[in-house]
Amino acid sequence: MNFSALFFLILIFVSSNFSAQTLRIAFGSCGHQDTELGIYKVIAQSKPDYFIFLGDNIYGDTRNMEVLQSKYDQLSVNPNFRVLQDSTQILATWDDHDYGENDAGRHYPMKEESKALFLNFFKEPNDSDRYKHKGVYTSYEFKIKQKKIQLLVLDTRTFRDNMTLFDSLVLKDSSLKYELDYVPTLSMDSTFLGDAQWIWLGNKLKEKADYRIIVSSTQFGISYNGYESWSNFPHERNKLLQLILKTKANGLVFISGDVHYGELSKVNYPGLYPIYDLTASGLSESLHFATPNSNRIQGPVMENHFGLLTINTKKKELQLQVINHKKEIKIDHKIGLKVLKIKR
Repeated sequence: MNFSALFFLILIFVSSNFSAQTLRIAFGSCGHQDTELGIYKVIAQSKPDYFIFLGDNIYGDTRNMEVLQSKYDQLSVNPNFRVLQDSTQILATWDDHDYGENDAGRHYPMKEESKALFLNFFKEPNDSDRYKHKGVYTSYEFKIKQKKIQLLVLDTRTFRDNMTLFDSLVLKDSSLKYELDYVPTLSMDSTFLGDAQWIWLGNKLKEKADYRIIVSSTQFGISYNGYESWSNFPHERNKLLQLILKTKANGLVFISGDVHYGELSKVNYPGLYPIYDLTASGLSESLHFATPNSNRIQGPVMENHFGLLTINTKKKELQLQVINHKKEIKIDHKIGLKVLKIKR
């Protein structure tokens, strides 16, 4: 039996063994291969149906593919990573540090070589659509009691234009009192996802689904804070909100990483239901402060943690949680499916 067929059978087996009417997806980002990564053992003990790596799955930061491969090799023999790997099905996207360089976008010259290492490490099936197009975006579907769950995994690196560097003259009235990196890019021909990925995403959102999860390595729901996020491309962020509204894609939430702390954000957009973004970032890394976020409704969580999204089709609700390395629930928010519907 070839590996692609085996992978398909594994997906069927896992999907058919969801407990009762629930699907539990754990996720996280920013795990450094030089650390113990004990959080992986905690995640395994929580028994999720899937674990999603949101990016910065290793810290490679190089144009030397031998060096990048050595970082993957180091992670592969980590005993806690192996516990996680043996306990659940793993899915993944990438962010800048495993893509290749800090804050890198489409101009990173080794992206095809880096992609090959990424897909090989995460054992991508030979017939995967990821080999048929540039970038690593992809989708998955699950069914529980005839309810369809759509998982849309974005690539926010391969096609993204350069961001606009912070200039105090440009943003002289900023109330943010720390060193900023970027200001919003206002050029309407700049892109976050690229034409091909936008077309793919629009087609996916037109499909029928009861629940939808968009995986974004960088934060979607955060207000502008001077660091990397969708807020640096406000026209692209609005384009996605408008796309959700246009396609009437109900039941949608975001999960994201990157920032080395956890939080739950909520975006209100005219005509659209509230858009929630649960950020889980800090499998091993952490910051000493969390940036301001006017959209934050829970958090920040500064210690090492992971996210857990539970879909309960019987109760018709989603539960968004952040759980720390001590198994303490630091964020807990339930959303009724009826809330995530566009009013006709």
